[in-house]
Amino acid sequence: MHPPDADTVLVRHGELGVKSEQVRRKMEDRLADNLGAMLDARGLSGDIERRRNRLFVHTDRPGEVTAAAADTFGVSSASAVVTVDPTLDAIETALADIARERYDGGPFAVDARRAGPADQHPFASTDIESEGGAAVWDAIESLGETPAVDLDDPDLELFVECRADEAFVFCEKRDGPGGLPLGTQRPVVALVSGGIDSPVAAWKLMKRGAPVIPVYVDLGDYGGPDHRARAISTVAALAAYAPGYDLSVHVVDAGDVVADVAESLDSLRMLALRRFMLAVAETVADEHGAVGIVTGEAIGQKSSQTSANVAVTDAATTLPVHRPNLTADKAAITDLARDIGTFEDSTIDAGCNRVAPSYPETNASLERLRAAEPDDLFDLAAACAETRDVVPIES
Repeated sequence: MHPPDADTVLVRHGELGVKSEQVRRKMEDRLADNLGAMLDARGLSGDIERRRNRLFVHTDRPGEVTAAAADTFGVSSASAVVTVDPTLDAIETALADIARERYDGGPFAVDARRAGPADQHPFASTDIESEGGAAVWDAIESLGETPAVDLDDPDLELFVECRADEAFVFCEKRDGPGGLPLGTQRPVVALVSGGIDSPVAAWKLMKRGAPVIPVYVDLGDYGGPDHRARAISTVAALAAYAPGYDLSVHVVDAGDVVADVAESLDSLRMLALRRFMLAVAETVADEHGAVGIVTGEAIGQKSSQTSANVAVTDAATTLPVHRPNLTADKAAITDLARDIGTFEDSTIDAGCNRVAPSYPETNASLERLRAAEPDDLFDLAAACAETRDVVPIES
């Protein structure tokens, strides 16, 4: 919901404001570039103006631009606003106009902020709230309704940000993902399986500013074409958050290796395969200058993800393995998957066979695992990575 005469979208960011001046400027520049790419990807236009701790997009499509900003990493919230003179009369008029157009019953509230020194305006934020609230009250009465105020849980909340040269009046703060602008950190390789967890983990790293290079290890007969298609679809959903960034999926054919490991190992097979996948990811990372690997693992969620087993699988790579889902419950991961749009593709029945053994090891030692897995496991990983296919993804 936005004011009927909205002409600008106010875009807020959070963590950037606590950075040093030099770092903040660079991150704000990147945020402005990413927001521009998001608008272009959605066929939207707008003039982006950058001010300290705020971006402003001047546009004739404020609702759609607000939605685009709310999908841009680094944005904490966005609001479509009406811009007026920084006077009580102008602010009261704008508040009353919005109330007449947007009031749909129930109590209301006015929340005002005034920036600058005390003598910059002949009124305080409390004056805006009281006088503006009176104007809204009268506007609601003019509709034949009985107004009521509830500062804790209003049905209609109206906001004012008053600055030295202008004031912004609005009726919605739409939450963004927060975090840091994408591209402000070095890239990482994301091991994606097509399940619920791995795209959520990749999204979380993107939220912290790190572009991802998706790698899907094809399990051959233990996976199948539907399994591969599901993984690619989830990456396509992630790409919608990263216009201008390459999220092509690196598909590594590992069917023969998976079959050999599954036949020759029993309780340790999942750990050997996990080490193989990390070695594949490291090979891709070395080629692309990536500085880490991100996986969807959470402690104890699966047999291969116990704290003991994570220790032995991590020994397969010299790169840090990032697990942003590490302490999250499955329900929380699933809820986020729904929110970011990857859940539906992640839960399509892929008809894949299960490679996991009936009685998997949950407390492995590195010495025992190294003795059991193929001696050339990491050589096989490098060879498979070298012959991978790259599937382009449109953002």
